[in-house]
Amino acid sequence: MNLLTGTRRKGGTAAGKRSRPVLRALAATATVAALAVSVTSATATAAPAAIPPGLSCDTGKHAIDEYTGFALCRNNGSQTQTFWVHLVCGWAPDVDGNHVTLRPGESGQSTAHCGKIGTGIGEIHVRP
Repeated sequence: MNLLTGTRRKGGTAAGKRSRPVLRALAATATVAALAVSVTSATATAAPAAIPPGLSCDTGKHAIDEYTGFALCRNNGSQTQTFWVHLVCGWAPDVDGNHVTLRPGESGQSTAHCGKIGTGIGEIHVRP
């Protein structure tokens, strides 16, 4: 059978019978491969970006709302620094949190919120 036109070839019944199981196996293999790629890409996340020099930071998701992420940082350097949290939000647009300026020895927190249409927070980065 010609898959494009839906017509059968004359005189080729043995070939047609052999090709049908081959096509089924090919379709099954392609389906399994597509599912494996989509599951792997949905669960894989890249390593978080390096924290800017002079800051020590803890990042994470809010305990109650997994669409809200934070970066809690302390300035261990000798100069004033500004940082903010950057969230990678899956299907929703990525978002940046409030910019926080810290003098030496100070601590502060930046928070951001991913849109509910997305798949939640995939990655959390601290940006200088």
